[in-house]
Amino acid sequence: METGLYPRFVEQVVLRKLKISPAVLLHGPRQCGKTTLAQEIGDAGGYEYFTLDDRETRERAETNPAGFIDRCPGRMVLDEVQRTPDLIDAIKTAVDRDRRAGKRAGGRFLLTGSTQVLLLPQLSDSLAGRMQKVRLHPLSRCELQRRASGFLDVLFGNDFEPQRLDPLGPELLSQVLAGGYPEVQEMEASERSYWYAEYLEAQIERDLRDLAGLRKSRELSPLLKYAAAQTAGLFYASRLSSLLGISQPTASDYVEWLERAFVLQLLPAWRADPVLRLIKTPKIHVTDTGLACALLEADVARLEADRTMFGPLLETFVLQELCRQASWRSRKLAFSHFRDRNGMEVDIVLEQGVHRLAGIEVKAGSTVAAHDFRGLRRLRAVAGKRFVAGVVLYDGELCKRVEPDLYAVPLRLLWEIPLSRTAGGQMELGPE
Repeated sequence: METGLYPRFVEQVVLRKLKISPAVLLHGPRQCGKTTLAQEIGDAGGYEYFTLDDRETRERAETNPAGFIDRCPGRMVLDEVQRTPDLIDAIKTAVDRDRRAGKRAGGRFLLTGSTQVLLLPQLSDSLAGRMQKVRLHPLSRCELQRRASGFLDVLFGNDFEPQRLDPLGPELLSQVLAGGYPEVQEMEASERSYWYAEYLEAQIERDLRDLAGLRKSRELSPLLKYAAAQTAGLFYASRLSSLLGISQPTASDYVEWLERAFVLQLLPAWRADPVLRLIKTPKIHVTDTGLACALLEADVARLEADRTMFGPLLETFVLQELCRQASWRSRKLAFSHFRDRNGMEVDIVLEQGVHRLAGIEVKAGSTVAAHDFRGLRRLRAVAGKRFVAGVVLYDGELCKRVEPDLYAVPLRLLWEIPLSRTAGGQMELGPE
């Protein structure tokens, strides 16, 4: 199925979970396409649609949550459910009642949320065993090009084929600037700036106030600009608290709220063994480079002139593409970064289960040298038999094997490796 202009590959995950779970939560940032996907799945499956962004609907749900649910005995799509948390208990009661009556409970409720509502303890407890969640990100490069990528399977298969490709060049800058929000893809750069400004205001004024009861948001604008300037860097709450003139616990709380609203992502440090002298500090990433570039007021000319700005943005761009591809993959992946106390580092570590690990180093240049693999070699030494493959992604021409498990790989292969190349790689994409 294509939602709007682009296919959403995570749809197959939602449909699979709707078959086995009474309720499925499709959550992700505002404007990433949740409503469109939920409505199209709902239309095909006979769901009645309600949005809690509508004041009248929300007031009815708040006044009598159980009655609101009971008035629709069939399947329901409840859009932006975080706006009315009291509905969660009513959904729990309805699911339990169906189970006691012996009714087939699979897929009765499809919910969407723009905050991570399941991180709230009372909601998590209410829905334990009754709901599964699916993360929807902004568009991946795969979805923008309407074809799924087999990059992750090739990475964990240690099987990159030698080949020559054209570098992306200026096109890569444009891709980083555009990010993945569906609505901005056809916009001019100036239009995107206005859109992101309004988007951030909506995030602060609506979701963060709903989530945290926040009433004073003047610190959030400089916090977001700081996060954009530091994206892909190590995160220290003490530096943030000093910058904003607030306490360190408050600074940490702000970052946590922005994580729950899918604006920021803290990438944990990878640790194989507590005895090893590895850095424990997480990295901070903005969850979409279009948003980060808007906060930095960056354009193509500025990114071309300032490679120190472009490099971290490119690292964030790669991380988010990998997270988006992983969201519809049947084998789950855990993401982290690696850094030891001697400064050896790997930008992104991917773990498939407890026995398989791969590393990715991101380079903004068009050439690769031997020293670019130092961090990957160190990670390989520390990880031992778990290490499957390491890749330096760069905007060059050659995909080549450097060592039996180390490769230099052009960036465009991150989304251009055909899914058909991979073992069992099949996905129904619908007509292009």
